[in-house]
Amino acid sequence: MLHRRLLLSGAALATPALLTPRRAAAQEVSLRLHHFLPAVSNVHRHFLMPWANKVRDESGGRLRIQIFPSMQLGGAPPQLYDQARDGVADIVWTLPGNTPGRFPRIEVIELPFIAHKRASVNARVTWELFDRHMRPDFAETQIITAWAHDGGLIHARREVRTMDDMRGLKLRFPTRQAGEALKALGATAIGLPVPQVPEALSQGVIDGAVVPWEVVPAIRIHEMVRNHVGIPGTPTFYSASFILAMNKARYEGLAPDLKRVLDANSGAVAAEMAAKVWDDQGPVVEEMVRRRGNAITELSVAETARWREATAPVTATWISAMRERGIDGAALVEETRALVARHGQGVS
Repeated sequence: MLHRRLLLSGAALATPALLTPRRAAAQEVSLRLHHFLPAVSNVHRHFLMPWANKVRDESGGRLRIQIFPSMQLGGAPPQLYDQARDGVADIVWTLPGNTPGRFPRIEVIELPFIAHKRASVNARVTWELFDRHMRPDFAETQIITAWAHDGGLIHARREVRTMDDMRGLKLRFPTRQAGEALKALGATAIGLPVPQVPEALSQGVIDGAVVPWEVVPAIRIHEMVRNHVGIPGTPTFYSASFILAMNKARYEGLAPDLKRVLDANSGAVAAEMAAKVWDDQGPVVEEMVRRRGNAITELSVAETARWREATAPVTATWISAMRERGIDGAALVEETRALVARHGQGVS
């Protein structure tokens, strides 16, 4: 009897040692993803959640991503990148444009009349440029992916058909380059994170905003203004870039097989998954706004040419500023235009 108890005791003592490698191989991780839009937003429902679910499923449920919308982990939208860097959040979805000048190279896709009207094209272009040129600007984090949205519109309280109509119009801008373009057109440009747009409109701080269709319902801008002005064709008036950034230590601490799952859902794969939201949801939102009775117009071709000419100095000034920082901005602009043309072939 004593001999049997000793055998059982020995087996029990050996069990943890036997299981330890198996536990390590079956590492389970939960990551916190933080962003600034509400849970009802298209990007939350149609990109971030499906992307997180895809990572979970492909990891056999061992890599889970819990999403915290509306800045639920605290702070303000311009602080999101640093939250990923410092480990306040494991992953963030944010705009580099929230911190003007900090990430200079990615601004090239945000210059006036550079980007394509389709997000799918801008996603391919942005990720290709990022992979070639932009990683040094984001060295403090692990960038999962980068992309840019479709053509943005002007949403305003009054009708805009010509550059003269822009004079004195107080418009929220999302990026430094969009702000400079609005100033060149005669508008008063006001920089605000997008969650602040509804309050700013209600208090008369702004008369409208430039945003893509996709985000309109999340901030209810169609309920506060009745005029929506698009720019025909490609290149479009403006686009804004986005990134999914991850804390480096959290990424490097993943088990190799979990890292492979995350890598397989990064880069161009994630960028195109994100872009699909803008391209799919934009027409849905536009139709909803049209049914509401709001006025949706496009600039004429001749007026668009005037806007392109008026905003050309914005690009020239950016190239000069990049030169002072040791960056060949002219080459970046030329490469971006070539990529937009190549990736945009056959895309209507």
